[in-house]
Amino acid sequence: MIEKKKVQEIVEEWLKEKEYFLVDVDVTPDDRIVVEIDHADGVWIEDCVTLSRYIEERLSRDEEDYELEVGSAGLGQPFRVEQQYQASVGKEVEVLSTNGKKYKGEMKHVEGRNFTISTQEKVKVEGKKRPVMTDVERTFSMDDVKYCKYIIKF
Repeated sequence: MIEKKKVQEIVEEWLKEKEYFLVDVDVTPDDRIVVEIDHADGVWIEDCVTLSRYIEERLSRDEEDYELEVGSAGLGQPFRVEQQYQASVGKEVEVLSTNGKKYKGEMKHVEGRNFTISTQEKVKVEGKKRPVMTDVERTFSMDDVKYCKYIIKF
């Protein structure tokens, strides 16, 4: 069986001095290898092909037969690595907190494992009869949310 660590090392070698980053490597018991990369401006198919060939040059099909799939992290999929949070600054995201509440807003900044979004929420203002829509900044820990993902707009 092909080792996940070996594939990760090959991918990390290819990623050096590139603006891409590794999201995930998965190797199944039947040697199906799935590599997901991402980039702040999106992933080009040509780069996926180049990475795929780079991996194939470094793994021997004589030793083990494998199936290789290289692609981008799904646009509507939850973030899995810190770089995805960083790349989403200034963009609209949806966060599902551990208590089950969803928040939608703009990713303001990321610091360490914490990130802040700005949402529009109804807030009771003193002297007003009805709540008023106000910008509210909420900070979350990446470890304490069920997910955070891009909001896709057409």
